[in-house]
Amino acid sequence: MNVLFAIDTNTEEVIVSGSPKGSNKVNFIERITRNNNEIFYNAVITLTSITKATHFDVALFKAMDKVCQMIYNKHKETM
Repeated sequence: MNVLFAIDTNTEEVIVSGSPKGSNKVNFIERITRNNNEIFYNAVITLTSITKATHFDVALFKAMDKVCQMIYNKHKETM
């Protein structure tokens, strides 16, 4: 399962979704508010900003995605 992250700037939440490997289907998992985990929210903001860069750097994106995955997994452990 690939975990995907997006930001809802209106509600200041991270939207967490999952996609089975080899599938185009995306399933909603949960929303995490900025107040609930500000470090995670800021990490996903950074991940999103990397995708909007004029010169998209795949290696940088993958590294930041790993950081977001790690923070999300830690978040799940504590909840």
